[in-house]
Amino acid sequence: MSTMRAMRLHAPGQPLRLEQVPRPEPEAGQVQYRVLACGVCRTDLHVVDGELPSPVLPLVPGHEIVGEVTAVGADVQHLGVGMRIGVPWLGWTCGECEACLAGRENLCSHARFTGYTLDGGYAEYGVADARYCFPLIAEDAQAAAPLLCAGLIGYRTWRLAGGEQNRRLGIYGFGAAAHILVQLAVARGQRVYAFTRPGDDAAQAFARRLGAVWAGDADQAPPEPLDAALLFAPVGELVPLALAQVRPGGTVVSGGIHMSDIPAFPYRLLWQERSVKSVANLTRQDGEEFLALAPTVPIRTETHAYPLDRANQALSDLREGRLTGAAVIVP
Repeated sequence: MSTMRAMRLHAPGQPLRLEQVPRPEPEAGQVQYRVLACGVCRTDLHVVDGELPSPVLPLVPGHEIVGEVTAVGADVQHLGVGMRIGVPWLGWTCGECEACLAGRENLCSHARFTGYTLDGGYAEYGVADARYCFPLIAEDAQAAAPLLCAGLIGYRTWRLAGGEQNRRLGIYGFGAAAHILVQLAVARGQRVYAFTRPGDDAAQAFARRLGAVWAGDADQAPPEPLDAALLFAPVGELVPLALAQVRPGGTVVSGGIHMSDIPAFPYRLLWQERSVKSVANLTRQDGEEFLALAPTVPIRTETHAYPLDRANQALSDLREGRLTGAAVIVP
């Protein structure tokens, strides 16, 4: 039996372990792929740190995967050996529940997720349901990896907030998703205001370099009211702060899968038809739309590569805010 190296989680709150494990073989409807690059997402931190319940253990994290197909299972027609693919967070849905039948597969109650309830990309090889893989043309696997979640979730968050109809857009938490989304927003003529951890001069300078018209601390007020605010930092205290900065009728959208508790706030912050929404997962249509759109902007990611055996360091650097752009595991 062929084996491979993988970084696996055995219990929440513990470091990942580098192990030699059997190489997974594709079943019917699946493809096997060689991992070329796997982005490190904040959701990976939520899984590893135990903030998301009931991961399937032991687990290979990672869901921003660029791979090369190395074998196909029975009934796979549209993907072949040698093709480059993207493997995202959404790994399987039932196709039969009310949400799926309504075209909202991101809300499927039986969904399975790459790097959470399915093994992901912190490994040399993986398998995935072929229906949920995106064919990729991208030559630079490391640069493309963050598009598979930071890009996709950022895009869905932006659309849920009103997309191009907003002229003044606030982004709270200037990490991987924000550094991708700001490029799309600026290309669409939007004025972007970036909010970071207090005193994070590097992130604020990074935001301005990518086209933000203003960058400051999360507790500061921007020079003008916002039409919408997008939250990518998992900090509940940001919700009332953002509501205080959006105009009447404006929207605050949280793009994260986990957030600390939102503190009580006065009704006047929500009054005048302001709204608060959350984004849950993504759909395959989101992926198809965004991956076709990204090269036309064009969106360019800033990445920092880590070898497979330094995945714990990549997670630590993300947790402690030592990164601008995105961390990527390159086996």
